[in-house]
Amino acid sequence: MPSTARLLHELLEATADRTPRSTALTSRSHRLTYRELATASTRMAALLHREGLRRGDRVVVTAADGVGIAVLVYAASRLGAVFSVLHEQVRGGPLEHVLRDCEPTLLVSDDPDAGRTAAQHDVTFLRLDELLRTALEADPEGTPTPTLTGRGALSVDPVSLIYTSGTTSLPKAVVSTHQQVIFAVSAIQECLEYRSDDVVYCPLPLSFDYGLYQVYLAALSGARLHLGTVAEVGPPLLRSLEEAGATVLPAMPSLSDRLAWLLSRSSKGPGRLRLLTNTGAALSQPTMTALRAALPDLRIQVMYGLTECKRTAIMPPDGDLDRPGSCGLPLPGTEVFVIDDDGNRLPAGEIGQLVVRGPNVMAGYWRRPELTAERFPRAEGLFPELRTGDYGWQDEEGYLYFSGRRDDLYKERGFRLSTTEVEAAATRVDGVTSAAVLPPEGKRTALLAVVADITADEVREGMRDHIEPFKIPRRCVRLDALPTNGNGKVDRRKLAAQIDQAPATSVTTEALRARLAH
Repeated sequence: MPSTARLLHELLEATADRTPRSTALTSRSHRLTYRELATASTRMAALLHREGLRRGDRVVVTAADGVGIAVLVYAASRLGAVFSVLHEQVRGGPLEHVLRDCEPTLLVSDDPDAGRTAAQHDVTFLRLDELLRTALEADPEGTPTPTLTGRGALSVDPVSLIYTSGTTSLPKAVVSTHQQVIFAVSAIQECLEYRSDDVVYCPLPLSFDYGLYQVYLAALSGARLHLGTVAEVGPPLLRSLEEAGATVLPAMPSLSDRLAWLLSRSSKGPGRLRLLTNTGAALSQPTMTALRAALPDLRIQVMYGLTECKRTAIMPPDGDLDRPGSCGLPLPGTEVFVIDDDGNRLPAGEIGQLVVRGPNVMAGYWRRPELTAERFPRAEGLFPELRTGDYGWQDEEGYLYFSGRRDDLYKERGFRLSTTEVEAAATRVDGVTSAAVLPPEGKRTALLAVVADITADEVREGMRDHIEPFKIPRRCVRLDALPTNGNGKVDRRKLAAQIDQAPATSVTTEALRARLAH
């Protein structure tokens, strides 16, 4: 049943009215009921309004505290403002790019360096921990006046900017309106069927839209969302899931692989876990087989999506057993079809570019009119559609099969990355002449090849000044030159072959020590 909410925070309000004492959010340091979460978001809205945030203004948050981020997201919605959640490691040049690009009224963070960056760009800086503490404190005067709620916002107004890597050297922002977000959440919920007695264990950062949408899905279903930490999903993963009482785990392949490995070495698994969802990259068949063997009651739902439309397709529970390799059916109320290079629709079984139509197609890219026109053309001049840049095919029943990407985007460790962005960061390091990235393939992780007069370790360390650490490839190889094709572009196939023949001395010292250890 689609939500009747018009604005994002109304998802929260509906559940807070229906089951006010039900637990909404938990973490290592917080436990909030739905009424407490709604009240805290109203109080935080008043605080942000006092600092000058108004309808249509942007607020950027970069922090690790998921509870604080969740409260801020709903607070921004109450004001009709537009929020952008960045990874906690976004700082320096990448943060300055976002501040220049979206021109926010406020920057909210717990990092003092972020405060100095904000001052350089004439942006008001607020500490998230102080905002959250004030929002959670008992208020003898009662909650802030309800006239703050909505602030005249319309369902077609933007509510969030999600920065994502792309075919340019700097991230671009996908614009999502209230109605697009609410439609996507409702359609995803129709497929996944989260329950009010579920405990959704979310180990994902809320800067990742897969993680952020768990906040919305929990509110729509009335489930409890437990926000995990990096430490909790390492070796203690099984204990963390059991202690949280997890019933649903939104996972990526790396996390699922770890869970399967831990289960193979344990006599006991998380007893309540009933559903595992996957996106980001294909989940391997051996991992799914191992999970099902260790947890007979577990159902697995494979998904495929892009930030530009949130979710494209979802497989029915355990549907991969009947259709191996498929990533599912289009979301209810949406359409996916395949086109050739001339834009003509292709029949079932033929590979072409995947195109998405429906209310889940986001509004476009922030201040990128040419790119928006290219990727979000209007069918027959009226209805927007998304040309994904991904290639695949559909069977006669409409099930989708992903074949590969047209552009330079790749996924690693659950993050959507761009070879262009990573290469640009490497070439900004003093001493680097040129750089090229080989995306992950098979068991090989992403690899950075450079022509430089500094060591590979120094290249990777220098990149920290220009890009977030999680985007830096774990392996870096120094070469005398990068192989090129007849057009002067890097020939990645030749580069991969050259890397395979490269001497051990060209590999990072970390990898070299590992080789010597064996």
